[in-house]
Amino acid sequence: MPFLPAQGGLPRRSSETITTKEGLHTVEVEELYKSLRPSLLSFAYRMMGSMMDAEDIIQETFLSIEKVPSDLVKNVKSYLFRSVSNRCIDRLRAQSRHREAYVGPWLPEPIMSEGNGQTDPLEGYIRKETISMAYLFLIQQLSWTERVVFLLREVLQYEYEEIAKIVDKSSANCRQIFRRAKRSLGDIPPMNAGMQRNTTHLIESFAQALLDGDMKKLLETLTSDTILYMDGGGKVRAPLRPLFGHDRIARFFIGILPEFPADFSYTLREINAQPGLVFFAGKQLFATICFDIQHNRIVNIYAVLNPDKLISLTRFFATDRI
Repeated sequence: MPFLPAQGGLPRRSSETITTKEGLHTVEVEELYKSLRPSLLSFAYRMMGSMMDAEDIIQETFLSIEKVPSDLVKNVKSYLFRSVSNRCIDRLRAQSRHREAYVGPWLPEPIMSEGNGQTDPLEGYIRKETISMAYLFLIQQLSWTERVVFLLREVLQYEYEEIAKIVDKSSANCRQIFRRAKRSLGDIPPMNAGMQRNTTHLIESFAQALLDGDMKKLLETLTSDTILYMDGGGKVRAPLRPLFGHDRIARFFIGILPEFPADFSYTLREINAQPGLVFFAGKQLFATICFDIQHNRIVNIYAVLNPDKLISLTRFFATDRI
């Protein structure tokens, strides 16, 4: 985890006057950090599927702005998004072999969508603006360039002319890239109050049926072609491939029920903007489950057990344990 100052600020040297090739230019980096960090961090998290990586990238970007030429300072917002985009792509390229060799399904790092009263306000913004795990999972299937263009246009509402400057392509090319990505992903699913209540009730029914070992009721929460993705990262025992079909998934969950620890408990919380389940052994968080729900049935299940991806949530619940 990178060093992040207590109040979300930068190290002192980053708010000082910046030396450029044309002389000294006073750039209020601290103010830029406060105003642009939320959208930059949100963008980087969607690009990487990892909040830890996103925080690293944003920190590196703001520290590097001290060396920015003065002509780029005039369009600092585009410069920052371009820099973050490039750093994301560089890191994804460096991680590509690791991801290819990753043990089992790779899922994004889950984050809380609710504050605990002690959270940096900027982090609260990121959590509030987070899209669902299901959609984030789909975004990771796009090419790196498609991801950049899609996120800048769909999520941050950038004009194509602005996107073109960031990705160094023509506006027309960016339009084509966006349309291609949009066709692959479809629309971001809305979540109104009524849907939220139905979703919460369905997840509660799923959890209760699981704990009761009730095969019939568990099947009633799933569709015939539900898919289970379980990310253990080779550090926690989990299926090495997705499981397909409600019968196989239900039998799998009921089959592992006897292995649950005696001090097992769970809570229903908002994860990645939608209701999800958080599992504990005593006070130790050991898993999260997010859901893709359509027509009041679970169509995809995303279970994260890899402890490396649960660090942020573990810290969250260390100060907010119900």
